[in-house]
Amino acid sequence: MTASVRFPRFFVTSPSPCPYLPGRSERKVFTELKGPNAEALNDALGRIGFRRSQTVAYRPSCLDCRACVSVRVVAQEFAPSASQKRALRRNDDLIVQECRPWATAEQFALLQTYLTRRHPGGGMAAMDEIDYADMVEHTAVSSQLVEYREPLENGEAGRLVGACLTDRQADGLSMIYSFYDPDGGRKDLGNFIILDHIRRAAADGLPYVYLGYWVQGSQRMQYKIRFRPLERLGARGWRRFSDAEQAALIAAVCASPAGAEPCVKGGSKDGAPGGQRQYRLD
Repeated sequence: MTASVRFPRFFVTSPSPCPYLPGRSERKVFTELKGPNAEALNDALGRIGFRRSQTVAYRPSCLDCRACVSVRVVAQEFAPSASQKRALRRNDDLIVQECRPWATAEQFALLQTYLTRRHPGGGMAAMDEIDYADMVEHTAVSSQLVEYREPLENGEAGRLVGACLTDRQADGLSMIYSFYDPDGGRKDLGNFIILDHIRRAAADGLPYVYLGYWVQGSQRMQYKIRFRPLERLGARGWRRFSDAEQAALIAAVCASPAGAEPCVKGGSKDGAPGGQRQYRLD
């Protein structure tokens, strides 16, 4: 019997500054997503911790660090906490639209506002309209741009306040990159976008929502630990955080001082798409 997915060729990037932990460097292993089996390959790689960036699937492969841990929410068993219920109530009036992966000027303007406020100096700060269009439109898999809009008085969709580039995989939704208006007067909008994806996955019968990498020691990645039940990928496969361990991690996050953690120069949120030069093969 012939395998449905031909074994891909893998490559390794040159070391670069770690986007999460100051003073460290990162390295990634990656492969191209192309051809008729790109969707199946992306699904298979997603289950072993790879993320998609345009037509590349990658995951960290650092020589002396294993801080980046793939995590996913068990959508069918998710039960929101009290604060997450408040986030849902505050933002449930938003009109959610699933759009084809096509970049717009309105989305790009929102992204610029988000990056300026939340990730100044990060690797995506220099993105222009063409870079953004490449990030959204260059996909070989089932992708969509989920938009979150405030309702007008007549009930129609109005101002864009949030968006998420999302892949639909065989076993769940993979949140590639989300951004939102941090100055628009809405609280918990970033959390709401994740909560909405969890609801959508559960409604569609999909077991998981993939959140990317959780990095203990990086304050700006700790929001992911708040979603329960949460599974992490380790040497023995996917394992669920115990209730006690996750409760302790959430308590530590709540006790941490508020405020934005400075970005590592040249780094980006969650190995964010956009820095495709690192994956060049020539």
